[in-house]
Amino acid sequence: MSQSTDPAGQIAAGYAFTGPALDLGALLWEGTCLPDRQIRIPLSMLNRHGLVAGATGTGKTKTLQLIAEQLSTAGVPVFLADIKGDVSGISAPGTENDRVRERAADVAQDWQPAGCPAEFYALGGIGAGIPLRATVTAFGPVLLSKVLRLNQTQEQSLGLIFHYADSKGLELIDLKDLRAVVAFLVSDQGKPELKGIGGLSTVTAGVILRALTAFEQQGASEFFGEPEFDTSEFLRTSADGRGVVSVLELPAVQDKPQLFSTFLMWLLADLYADLPEVGDVERPKLVFFFDEAHLLFNGASKAFLDSITQTVRLIRSKGIGVFFVTQTPKDVPADVLAQLGNRVQHALRAFTPDDAKALKATVKTFPRSPYDLEELLTGLGTGEAVITVLSENGAPTPVAATRLRAPRSLMGPVDPADLDRAVKSSLLYSRYAEPVDRESAYEKISAEQAAAEAAAEEAAAAAEAEKQAKEAAKAARSAPKPEPSLAQQVVGSGLFRSLARSVGTQLGREISRSLFGTAKRRR
Repeated sequence: MSQSTDPAGQIAAGYAFTGPALDLGALLWEGTCLPDRQIRIPLSMLNRHGLVAGATGTGKTKTLQLIAEQLSTAGVPVFLADIKGDVSGISAPGTENDRVRERAADVAQDWQPAGCPAEFYALGGIGAGIPLRATVTAFGPVLLSKVLRLNQTQEQSLGLIFHYADSKGLELIDLKDLRAVVAFLVSDQGKPELKGIGGLSTVTAGVILRALTAFEQQGASEFFGEPEFDTSEFLRTSADGRGVVSVLELPAVQDKPQLFSTFLMWLLADLYADLPEVGDVERPKLVFFFDEAHLLFNGASKAFLDSITQTVRLIRSKGIGVFFVTQTPKDVPADVLAQLGNRVQHALRAFTPDDAKALKATVKTFPRSPYDLEELLTGLGTGEAVITVLSENGAPTPVAATRLRAPRSLMGPVDPADLDRAVKSSLLYSRYAEPVDRESAYEKISAEQAAAEAAAEEAAAAAEAEKQAKEAAKAARSAPKPEPSLAQQVVGSGLFRSLARSVGTQLGREISRSLFGTAKRRR
């Protein structure tokens, strides 16, 4: 049968790339695996982003592992979020067994066990891993509003608070810094500060403070502070040239989905802000896998969605590829989904009307193909997927049902003791393990308030002293005069004064005579 009349041959021809590519698996056609028809993805197209979707238990995590370990081998660093704690095995060689041998034979894979160079991280040090921290300032009001679940008005007020803190040199390092600034701005002393630019209502401030309290009760204080993690650490390669796989261990915080999904977005946004423009590259500088992506978009404000859309659209030119991992494509907003050029769709279920609707919506996101995709997507086995990627010239490849290769690394978690050893032996551990609490907004505002209180107390004391002095003077003026003594009464009487004048006159004459020599009158 010629290739022109062979649909399988036509599909396979769309994946015959000339440049470096990752091997995903072998083509499935009419229920048969064709090991000579390989399905691949060009290395140069990995920064055009992608989606890995499928129902629970269909093999999404193993697909991540398969792509990640091949990227590492090609010298491309990888970031993986390990939600359930079963990706740490990427650092250890896999174990050969009957299922691995059978899969390798089906897809013509030369399977050899191999682990990848890996670093393990944890949010704020909760769980096993090098602590990842961000300052509140770096996190920013849009992302923080998302994680605090603020409405649009409250988000705008939070932006105003950040603006004020920045203009006044009040560093927002941790949550107590932000709390101190909010409380100050609604105090009698702080209210005038924002009058010129809209002010901050007491009600909105109360909502923000309550949201911060609830956030802190979830343990979020651990995630904000210093030393702030330098996201360029994710771009490292090992001594042998392989890309380092950075695994963020999240099992300890998997009950806080808003937090870890938003924190992952911060990591991505920080990378975007720091990296230079590189345009199209032969291989990505980093590929970032965003697991449980639906958690990122649930309840998101328009400003937050706009931020994600812009980041995904522009970060491609920085050499960064982003793969969103979720259950159905409809979990991802249309503006974001439109930018995901590479698609790996595992099986979907159609047990309910909502499932059936999601299935139809998923089929519409694929190019036309000779497959009955609705039937195919509900019949795929574990480790099988429908794939379309961007070819080397940027055009979509034909839709290909594929039996995927088996990862070469351990498909499961490593031993906890081995994980702990790997974390503490890392050169990064000493750099980021211990938190630092330097002077920032909380300390500055506390010092100013203490000084203001001391000055107020001193002024109050001075005023009280002055008041008491005035009262004493007034009392002295209005007090009754005391009764004179007997001697004072005698001396003050008229008779005494007359006698005194008489005696004084006679005595005066005698003195005058003796002094001036007045002669005695002759008789």
